[in-house]
Amino acid sequence: MSCEVEALDRVFLQLGPISIYWYGLIIATGAFLGLLIATRETERLGLKKDYMIDIVVYAIPAAILFARLYYVLFEWDRYIGEGPWWDIFAVWQGGIAIHGALIGSVLTAVIYTRVRKISFWQIADIAAPSIILGQAIGRWGNFMNQEAHGGPVSEAFYNNFMQYLPGFINQQMCIGGTLYHPTFLYESVWNIAGFVFLLILRHKFNPRRGDVFLSYVIWYSVGRFFIEGMRTDSLYLFGEIRTAQFISIVLVVLSVALMYYLRKSGISNRYYNGKKVK
Repeated sequence: MSCEVEALDRVFLQLGPISIYWYGLIIATGAFLGLLIATRETERLGLKKDYMIDIVVYAIPAAILFARLYYVLFEWDRYIGEGPWWDIFAVWQGGIAIHGALIGSVLTAVIYTRVRKISFWQIADIAAPSIILGQAIGRWGNFMNQEAHGGPVSEAFYNNFMQYLPGFINQQMCIGGTLYHPTFLYESVWNIAGFVFLLILRHKFNPRRGDVFLSYVIWYSVGRFFIEGMRTDSLYLFGEIRTAQFISIVLVVLSVALMYYLRKSGISNRYYNGKKVK
């Protein structure tokens, strides 16, 4: 469907030669709210809130590094065949992947918890709702950059759905004279629903250790699998196989297998709140 609307300004604040972009502000807001929720839950469970703060301090640079490495790995031919080799490090030009960020964050948490001799699964369960909330908020950074969107919208879909969305969303999804699917919005809504689900799971159903984090991985992966199929900027593993969809399937299978393993091995012999399983 064709459209003609001026895009929103990507710059939040201009301080002389320094530009503060909406993207960075939104990502920082998501990270701050996630950390606030996680530290409060850490204290509620009788743990030191410094644990979560330390992990975030270490995990942020690791997440950025792995997010970039992941993206470059699956776009290797592009970086080798086009432009100077140092473009590999040009994160400001775009090109990071959430799955890479998650890998970097999890590895950081594993190392940190082993050094501090605390339970990785307990920390992961505490962090899970904060992670998915941060992802839900962070997708609005993609919105401001007019990226991570889907294909063109049909007139029928616009009449049945998109015309009821706030005007600023349709305005920003009008790119180059064409209206595109706001897949950032679909994923953001899915992640907010996941955030609510995880809070209910850990406070109402008293899950075992590992269940909240692995439920997060399953929830996010299922939504990402379907939404990824709508996007126009996907990384491809080979042929028409989208990397994020393949990884999502692998993560769901691994998460289910890990839930089973943790129970059979006795590792998850404690509930989320620390009580022993009867």
